[in-house]
Amino acid sequence: MKTDLENACLTLEQGGYTCVLCREGETFSRTERGVYPLMDWLRQGTDLRGCSAADRVVGRAAAFLYVLMGVKAVHGSLMSEGGRQVLEQHGIRASWDTLVVSIRNRTNTGICPMEQAVQTAQTPEEACQAIDAALRRMQTSKSTT
Repeated sequence: MKTDLENACLTLEQGGYTCVLCREGETFSRTERGVYPLMDWLRQGTDLRGCSAADRVVGRAAAFLYVLMGVKAVHGSLMSEGGRQVLEQHGIRASWDTLVVSIRNRTNTGICPMEQAVQTAQTPEEACQAIDAALRRMQTSKSTT
């Protein structure tokens, strides 16, 4: 019998998802990129405590959100050193396929905007507020262009 983390990783790999969470036969999956799925689950109050997560990209921002969700393990296809540190500091098992210094933006011209947003955050709550503010700024700039 596969573990929740093994099921999450397999579903991520085979299903074309960006993130998958599994808990005792229950599966939550999304296809949106970035931290949007995690923020959406948090906003909706979806109970994901005790889940194991597999995610395409786990930086510091996503790691803080996983802490708030109460997951027990996170596997990232790509994980940043900062993301690994946040998870491990909060007692969440972290694994990865590729570990990098930092997560780059989608055009590979600099650091991911969400990583920049949480650069000074010390707690998951501070990080969530910074991510929310950054997402609002991004939405505002898109609607004015």
